Amino acid sequence: MDSKAQLTADTIAKVAEGKIDIVNAAKLLNKSRRTIERYLQRYRKIGIQFVIHQNTGNSAHNKTCDKTKRKVQALVKKKYFDLNLTHLGEMLEANEGISIKRETLRGWAHEIHHVKRAKRRRSQVRKRRERMESPGLLMQMDGSTHRWFGDKKSCLIALIDDATSEVHAEFFDAETTLGCLKVIHDYIERKGLFKVLYVDKAGIFGGPKRCNFSQVKRACEELGIEIIFANSAQGKGRIERSFDTFQDRLVPELRLKRIKK
Repeated sequence: MDSKAQLTADTIAKVAEGKIDIVNAAKLLNKSRRTIERYLQRYRKIGIQFVIHQNTGNSAHNKTCDKTKRKVQALVKKKYFDLNLTHLGEMLEANEGISIKRETLRGWAHEIHHVKRAKRRRSQVRKRRERMESPGLLMQMDGSTHRWFGDKKSCLIALIDDATSEVHAEFFDAETTLGCLKVIHDYIERKGLFKVLYVDKAGIFGGPKRCNFSQVKRACEELGIEIIFANSAQGKGRIERSFDTFQDRLVPELRLKRIKK
């Protein structure tokens, strides 16, 4: 019996003996008058045991069985070791037919020291730019060099619609002019021309170092697409956040599907 239960038992015993009235007992225990009366009724019926909850020592009726717990922990160790908690829950339900509550899954994962923490970056407070009103007005473009298929690095070149966050992307060996032009070409064939291309100041897009001989810039000028250069990575926030998500979720899914470039 803990100190709180002991105080409750002592107080109700004194109420039963007439040493404390119900109003003062309610104030002392921070309970309602009705609760004190209910405690008093149970005390007179079963004695001091009234403070012990009837479910004490019993397993919860909705507790997941140990067999399922062991199975999930084995899957996490051998198959889903590089997934974050939310992604892990989704994959267990989709691939294994196992539906587990988030907090239960968190506890099981921590027991086997499976903790994939999100990246924490010290960021400056910036004013969020409003989205474009309609799709196809402004597209953000960038490349992400990463170990997408194991140890070998490759580059995911992507276009993202500023209004809808719809992504069009393709893998290449590196971020090249031909790769960027191919992604732009494929997007235009599917969706049509867009108005503005929002990129960083890399030379491939006609930045300061290659402002006079960028093939991407020349192609955009001929198509009537205006290029706007971002002054910081945060300016291209939508595509930068998309790459963070892809690196966190796409890499393990490519591994699980055994997809290789």
